[in-house]
Amino acid sequence: MSYDVTVIGEIYLDHVFSGFAGWPGPGEEIFTDKYQWELGGGAVNTACALARLGRSVQLIGVVGRGEFPAIEQRLAHFGVSAGNLVLSDTRTGVTVSVSVAEERTLFSYRGANEHLLALLESTPSLLRSAAESRHVHLALPLPAGSIATVVRVLASDVATTSLDVGHDVAWLQSDSSAQVMQAVDYLLPNAKEAQVMSGSVSGYLDRCRALGCSAVVKLGAAGAVMVAEGREVRVAPPSVQVLDTTGAGDAFDAGFIDGLLAGLDPRGCLELGCICGSLSTRAAGSLEALPSREEIAIVKETHVA
Repeated sequence: MSYDVTVIGEIYLDHVFSGFAGWPGPGEEIFTDKYQWELGGGAVNTACALARLGRSVQLIGVVGRGEFPAIEQRLAHFGVSAGNLVLSDTRTGVTVSVSVAEERTLFSYRGANEHLLALLESTPSLLRSAAESRHVHLALPLPAGSIATVVRVLASDVATTSLDVGHDVAWLQSDSSAQVMQAVDYLLPNAKEAQVMSGSVSGYLDRCRALGCSAVVKLGAAGAVMVAEGREVRVAPPSVQVLDTTGAGDAFDAGFIDGLLAGLDPRGCLELGCICGSLSTRAAGSLEALPSREEIAIVKETHVA
């Protein structure tokens, strides 16, 4: 089966604890009644957001054999295919989030995600499956050495590709990142990531112009900016009551990709990305407030007029 979008990336089980007044001291234990279990990782967030918009989506990643049934069930709730998830004897990646007052601390274990890149490079069937899609979104810090084995294989058949590496400082500061930027159609950093790469957002945009590649930067509450074919476009986000910004950038990615698939121009893609990112912040967690087409249409009527 061919899909509108294949999303490839790391998958985590998120354990979110909140409601603490402060950290326990050494040897102490404190309790909370605010706990949430959820699937996490940028790949999961973007895949579920695209499926919520009605796109057919498959997710490619590596998960622990024992956790697979629960993961498959949760993805099915959103309409995301788990048929090409690879099962490993290594446990699924885990992130524990602990919020104290307004500060959040994360503890993570990569687990089965450690095997993803090697599997992509050594399992042609996974890339063949991805290459049947209209768009492939990569949510992982793809090294330059994987261009020939992963990106170029996909680019030869897929209409468009995008990459969101997250805040991986080593990748962002790598001299070889430029090779990856030129190999994919769209790199989707946020402002902090663009600053790590080029010193400032404007410096990043100039760098993309010099490399001859499209530039998209997520600016959070300031919206987003894109440079395409030498023209700069800026879009402001709609006003919403923000509860939790976790995963907002991943929801932006989904809206932007949906715009590409719909044949929208750069402004239209940015607007759709900003609406999706903003609406995703209305509830706690990355998945609870992912917007539907109907919700987006209402916002468009009032915001993008």
